[in-house]
Amino acid sequence: MNHLPQHPYPAPGQMPEPRTTGTWLRDHGPRIAPGLTTTTVLILARVWNANGAEHSIGNAILMGALSLGSAAAGYVSANGRHGHEIITATAFTGSGALALAGVAAYSDGLPLPLLLWVLATAAVYALAARHWREDKRDALAHDRTYALRSLERGTDLQIAAVDAQARIEVAREATAYATQLTAAILERHAISPGTIDTGQILASAGVPLPQLAPTVDTSRAA
Repeated sequence: MNHLPQHPYPAPGQMPEPRTTGTWLRDHGPRIAPGLTTTTVLILARVWNANGAEHSIGNAILMGALSLGSAAAGYVSANGRHGHEIITATAFTGSGALALAGVAAYSDGLPLPLLLWVLATAAVYALAARHWREDKRDALAHDRTYALRSLERGTDLQIAAVDAQARIEVAREATAYATQLTAAILERHAISPGTIDTGQILASAGVPLPQLAPTVDTSRAA
């Protein structure tokens, strides 16, 4: 019963899901199913009543036995070690439906079957409302977690973007400085050739010079 629905909000750039009959039934079907189930049971029981089940002791005993058996299965599931809430709810719902069908099929008038239908529908909705509240709490928790993760992810992306932009600005400033230094050296060299020590200027500017491998005098070796 605890089922987390898909996130109701479309992703950025994603078109919202069109509203069709199928999507409407998917969203509202669980709300309609309990009333539709009890109504169907009442209609089938009255059809059975018109076809020989009215005041039939055998049919009443059969439906009573089936209802008690279903209730016993629900009790065992509720108190057993390996029970499950879905099995328990299904068993008790089936027991109520069988009891309603038996009484509605046995009775010769509509007041008692209609009264039982109202009581059964109210009981089913009361049981289902608890599960719907649990599903709503789970959905809200899921939405909060989704929003928190999205916010954390967006913050990480913003921090990474700011860091990348800072690195780009530093590299841009270093490139501009190197360009200006190169232009100044060339201009000084053009004005007074041979009077400028390029290595000293680069060293004072903090620009490391590559280390050249020592050369070997091959003439002496020959």
